[in-house]
Amino acid sequence: MFEKIQAYLSSQLDIPAEEIDRDTTFESLGVDSLDTVEMLMDLESELGVDLQLEEKISTVGELADFIESKLD
Repeated sequence: MFEKIQAYLSSQLDIPAEEIDRDTTFESLGVDSLDTVEMLMDLESELGVDLQLEEKISTVGELADFIESKLD
């Protein structure tokens, strides 16, 4: 899942994927709350799963873990 999010962010933000790791914060990437909502909607559509965030997620790794928990 991390690799999917990494590729998505790389594509959307036009930055090399290798610059994004599990500890990369969305803030450091310049991703605001609107960008996060759009990303979650895209991922929901692609994965066919409901991704309503119950708490703030700050890093790419936290988002990957959250999505994996919803897929189980």
